[in-house]
Amino acid sequence: MGTRVKEIREQCGMSQEELAYKAGVCRATISAIENDPKKKPTVRTLEKLAKALGVSLDRIFFAEGA
Repeated sequence: MGTRVKEIREQCGMSQEELAYKAGVCRATISAIENDPKKKPTVRTLEKLAKALGVSLDRIFFAEGA
């Protein structure tokens, strides 16, 4: 899931700092989600990220075309 967040963020041309600001979370949270497979973000945090990235929550959970 963290890999997909990073891929989508990069496709949007957004830095971790920009995503954190838009989502209302700290940059360390974004970094942990993207880089720590043990990090289990809350659904609320994932909803914030999806909204900030302009994608559905499904897109974060499931690879495109899956």
